[in-house]
Amino acid sequence: MTKKLYDLDAYAVEFSAKVLSSEKSDDDTYIITLDQTLFFPEEGGQTPDKGIIWNEDKKVEVLDVQIKDNIIFHKVSGKMDAGMPVNGKIDFTHRYNNMQQHTGEHIFSGFAHSLYGCTNVGFHLSDSIVTMDYDVQLEKEQIEDIERKVNEAIAKNIEVICEYPSKERLAEMDYRSKIELTGDVRIVTIPGVDVCACCAPHVRTTGEVGILKVQFAQNYKGGTRISILCGLRAFDNYKLVHDQIASTAHFLSVKHEEVYDTVCKLLNERNELLGRLKDAQAEVMNMQIEAIDSDAENACIFVDGIDNIVARNAVNSMTLVHSGFSAVFIGNDNEGYAFIIGSKNADCREVLKRMQESISCRGGGKPEMVQGSVKGSKKDIKKFF
Repeated sequence: MTKKLYDLDAYAVEFSAKVLSSEKSDDDTYIITLDQTLFFPEEGGQTPDKGIIWNEDKKVEVLDVQIKDNIIFHKVSGKMDAGMPVNGKIDFTHRYNNMQQHTGEHIFSGFAHSLYGCTNVGFHLSDSIVTMDYDVQLEKEQIEDIERKVNEAIAKNIEVICEYPSKERLAEMDYRSKIELTGDVRIVTIPGVDVCACCAPHVRTTGEVGILKVQFAQNYKGGTRISILCGLRAFDNYKLVHDQIASTAHFLSVKHEEVYDTVCKLLNERNELLGRLKDAQAEVMNMQIEAIDSDAENACIFVDGIDNIVARNAVNSMTLVHSGFSAVFIGNDNEGYAFIIGSKNADCREVLKRMQESISCRGGGKPEMVQGSVKGSKKDIKKFF
């Protein structure tokens, strides 16, 4: 068994140890075990610690940490021989960030359980996201109620107690756990808030969580999936969102609280203008179609920046008059053209094949209509037609 130093002090950063085993992996990394370690492994839904291990001769990066049968395996970037003494140092910024998130999750899950009967059936804590899965479908108002009570508990700066109670005391305790546990069980207690079996490092008091903010909630497998951010992650997210809103407000020359209504108004105006533009494009297309000699077997018109639906409708109209192929090319000589070609009497795939033989183009479709793109000049395309 590896002695878990992080159980003794979640705030310790450096430690000394002895390498017990070292095996080379296929990717030129090494898997080593130590007699004791501060590195928390991937366990309980949480990603492992990061950091370095070194001795007098070399320094290696800890790439991954796993646990099996209470033995902790460190995947490191270089060779460390068995029997040698080493020092280790964890990335405490990463560790503390995870501690804030995990303690925040306990507070949230504790209130979700006591207020609404939720059982936490899933938990994931990565370097960018925290999600909890509950077996109850929570309403928006209920989630907001939990979120408010969580932040009130954070402000009270309640002690977070991590311990291994005796088997007799454990048997009398009422605690949350997703699985049946055997052996020594570590219990994390936040008095008046939550009691839960957990193996991960936690902050000393709820005040260190700083703040908890729900990012999103969605129905998931008959229950609810909730994503949260705590502490410095929540601060970084708030700063990002605030800066974006501030920049948008400045760009629109409105107050921060007016951004949403202003953007909605602009989107409505944009959609109205797009509708009017589409009508105008259709009218211009009709004028171009009417200008084509009705006796011509094939018809071809060129436009720039037109809606695809307008172009398709134009082709359909042209095929009613012209017995050969009717085509609309959208674009310009510099950027190339998108095209739609239709016919009531001929296989449009044949004309596409002939185009591919003489002009640089690609596309596909059915006998009655093909579409694609072509690199070439308007002059060359008209000559082909």
